[in-house]
Amino acid sequence: MRLCAKAMEILTEESNVQPVRAPVIICGDIHGQFHDLIELFKIGGRIPDTNYLFMGDYVDRGHHSVETVTLLFALKVRFRDRITILRGNHESRQITQVYGFYDECARKYGNSNVWKCFTELFDYLPLTALV
Repeated sequence: MRLCAKAMEILTEESNVQPVRAPVIICGDIHGQFHDLIELFKIGGRIPDTNYLFMGDYVDRGHHSVETVTLLFALKVRFRDRITILRGNHESRQITQVYGFYDECARKYGNSNVWKCFTELFDYLPLTALV
């Protein structure tokens, strides 16, 4: 919960059109594939040595959505100027209730508190970026 609060503080300072410094690695549609995310960092370079732009759809479909968004937001808190996280269509309450993120949170934590924390945080994500 503290991670969500700290990330929210950072995201409230960002614009809906977030400027991103080049060079940058642009990534999209992780969909809870945590191991693929780790592989992206191995191939693209470690943060803070590399700039990253994630274009949304971090949750649903895969089995590790909680771990995926937790890592991305932890990196955002630690390296705010090196990682940009945009809101995709899966970062919404309605979609996550249909495609698995809600169920994953309820299964892993026994309630919906983590889901509520992250979906509230999703409301603060920028919508687009300008490289």
